[in-house]
Amino acid sequence: MTTPTWNPTQYLRHADHRARPFGDLLARVPDPPTARPRIADLGCGPGNVTVRLTERWPAAHVTGYDNSPEMLAKAEDRAGATPAGGSLDFAHADVRTWRPEEPYDLIVSNATLQWVPGHADLFAAWIDGLAPGGTLAFQVPGNFASPSHRLMRELADSPRWRDRLADALRHDGAILTPEAYLERLTALGCTGVDVWETTYVHLLTGADPVLDWVKGTGLLPVLTALADDPQARDAFVAQYRAALREAYPPGPHGTPFPFRRVFAVARKES
Repeated sequence: MTTPTWNPTQYLRHADHRARPFGDLLARVPDPPTARPRIADLGCGPGNVTVRLTERWPAAHVTGYDNSPEMLAKAEDRAGATPAGGSLDFAHADVRTWRPEEPYDLIVSNATLQWVPGHADLFAAWIDGLAPGGTLAFQVPGNFASPSHRLMRELADSPRWRDRLADALRHDGAILTPEAYLERLTALGCTGVDVWETTYVHLLTGADPVLDWVKGTGLLPVLTALADDPQARDAFVAQYRAALREAYPPGPHGTPFPFRRVFAVARKES
């Protein structure tokens, strides 16, 4: 899979819709075991949801980790001390190799692990790095079989694009089933493991809004792979736009965009 080049401005164009699942995840996370918790946000992006951790726990020391220089540069605008004596900072790290170097009371990840092949194999090290009573919580998109992703993969695998884009995109195996996450986390000794899924139906507005959405996330590997050939990039986007228009026709109030997500919250025994 091609490593994407992120554009924070494009990503944040649908910030309200993208942030809603993090709020739903956070609502199910128990309070950390200490009054001044240490919190890690893996794949923090531009930091727009990381700041919510300081709002929930104002005395916490929160660090957002990401491997995108563009995203971290945007996130730095949010760094600093909190009125309750906590702090928010950001650091470069690759989720694939990141390991806790100190005990964390909460490790959270929002819409990131789908980019990390074999991410469930990392859970053991992260849980080991939790303080007793600490929590691992994450949510991942579960929409890889939806038209937005299926049509993209089919087009990338067509004769015109196969040679250039064969390995660019993720497939259905990018995430596990909710049952598999439950089994993995329970087998690691976590208690009160809570796994669920939700399908949001976002009402998007504007011209080609689903294309505008995926330009900020799922389409990025294609845009990155074709960045040195603008003519080819534009041709792919034109074909994909036509397919999306047929799959997601606008209604009288906007374009409905169903989006499934999978959530998990697991607590380490205290």
